[in-house]
Amino acid sequence: MPDSPPTTAPHTTRPVRFGIHGSPHLAIGIITAAGHSPQEVEFVPYDVAEPFRPLRERALDIMIVKYALAEPDVAVSRPVAHDGRALIVGADHPLADRETVSIEEAAVYDAFRCPGDFPAYVWDEVVPPRTPSGRPIRRVHPMTTVEAMIDLLATTRAVHVSFQSLEAILPSHIKAVPVHDLPPAPVTLAWLRDGELPPRAAALVADAERSIAP
Repeated sequence: MPDSPPTTAPHTTRPVRFGIHGSPHLAIGIITAAGHSPQEVEFVPYDVAEPFRPLRERALDIMIVKYALAEPDVAVSRPVAHDGRALIVGADHPLADRETVSIEEAAVYDAFRCPGDFPAYVWDEVVPPRTPSGRPIRRVHPMTTVEAMIDLLATTRAVHVSFQSLEAILPSHIKAVPVHDLPPAPVTLAWLRDGELPPRAAALVADAERSIAP
């Protein structure tokens, strides 16, 4: 069963410190669907190579995560959104002008390997090691910053198996092509299991869970 967010923290008027990676577009959608305002939160970017470090250092209240987590010290909400899958490519890539692509087609090209301390079991969901037919996906390029990824995609035939929400921050010379044969990723909110969420953060988590029809 998903953990229920604790609600006994002392009252605070500061914004909810909300961890994101890449685009805030997905987070804003979750916040507004929950009946809250983006002005209630402070978006705090986290490094994909150390995704839980700000949370564990208590620099965040909550953060967006995707797929199931097995981090003993991190609690998660029920799914509060889904993020469609997309292939991120340079504008002159052979797949850039397609309306949709298959993950089988994407496997022709080199993809990105798991960065830093990012959980490998989650990366296997983000960038599967094999396609449904069994074809290996060559995860060879280093994943560091979004800017470095964009530079590599713009100058090579590399692909990044990613999410449609990333499209909101892509420059015009990089394209996000929907992947039609990978299911959307479940999106949850995460917080430290042994901490007490500030009331605003706890309310946001609870309202985000309620905003999703059963």
